[in-house]
Amino acid sequence: MAENVAARPSVVVLGGGYGGYKAAKLLDDVADVTLVDPSDAFMHNVAALRALVEPEWLERIFFPYRRLLANGRFLRDRAVAVDGRQVTLASGQRLEPDYLILATGSSYPFPAKIEEPDTEAAVARARDAHEALAGADRVLLVGAGPVGLELAGEIKASFPGKHVTIADVAPDILPGPYDQALRDELRRQLGELGVELKLGSALRELPSAAPATAAPIAIATEAGEKLTADIWFRCFGVTPRSDYLRGSLAEARDARGYVQVDEQLRVRGQDRVFAIGDMADADRKMAGFAGAQGELVAGNIRTLITGEGEPTAYERWPTVIVVPLGPEGGAGQLPGQDGIAGPEAVADIKGRAMLVDRQAAVFDVPDSADAA
Repeated sequence: MAENVAARPSVVVLGGGYGGYKAAKLLDDVADVTLVDPSDAFMHNVAALRALVEPEWLERIFFPYRRLLANGRFLRDRAVAVDGRQVTLASGQRLEPDYLILATGSSYPFPAKIEEPDTEAAVARARDAHEALAGADRVLLVGAGPVGLELAGEIKASFPGKHVTIADVAPDILPGPYDQALRDELRRQLGELGVELKLGSALRELPSAAPATAAPIAIATEAGEKLTADIWFRCFGVTPRSDYLRGSLAEARDARGYVQVDEQLRVRGQDRVFAIGDMADADRKMAGFAGAQGELVAGNIRTLITGEGEPTAYERWPTVIVVPLGPEGGAGQLPGQDGIAGPEAVADIKGRAMLVDRQAAVFDVPDSADAA
């Protein structure tokens, strides 16, 4: 049996986020899969903000990569240079698989994402931030996109007495291709929660104190409004992780660093190198979209390996978003549904369980199956 496994085509997946782990899992039975990630566990970022206000959730949102694959292996390492299918890792190890999937995602400010690669350190940082937040009377959130809105809702649900302010240079909340009715509904609920919105004027400067730490905050907008707080959180700033790409792969990036892909999610100019998730230009940056791309690429590589069927083209998703405001609040815009999804629907879809069970079901391989 080992001889058959060794003869299978090799696939390296760089990055174990929502797209990467799904692609690795779905190819585990047909290819020699190697998943590479610098962290020891997958962090379910969808529930990260809930874990900030309710630290008991931290025990539920980290899933060890060693439990993902039944046949393949997990390498705790990081790509430092990738040119074509030639991969150089930080350890010095070099890989040249038959198929390469780039899925290194993006960075985003804490606490929506936690950069610490060790689960123990990541949990400790989240607990420290929770303690700092718990001791604050006034909270400033800079950024009125989905993260800022969701974090405001989480804070008010767990600490209704805290004063929460959201500041953004944009004239309205939630930038993007969404119906105004969605913004109006979210603003209505935020108003009921007592969240203060300071929109339409840039901050003269960001607070000098580190985000997510207890410190006196006193800044002003260009319009002259003064904002004070005891803690602040940065809720903007997505950066694709693509700086390790070299040669033709580096040339495939656009001006913002996103990797340009074709309709089958192959990197521009490449036959066996794919890019998915936040680092690719295929779609908007959401966990669900990354997972769908991982599934499609896994299917296309399976087709190439087996010679059965035809590759599938990726189609951009219609406008969709779900923004919880605590476990029982929020609103969303769903494809194929007229009008705006209200709090009850949002709570059922995401707000109460934060999709944790879906992740737990994937990481179900016994420890003994780990090959790394």
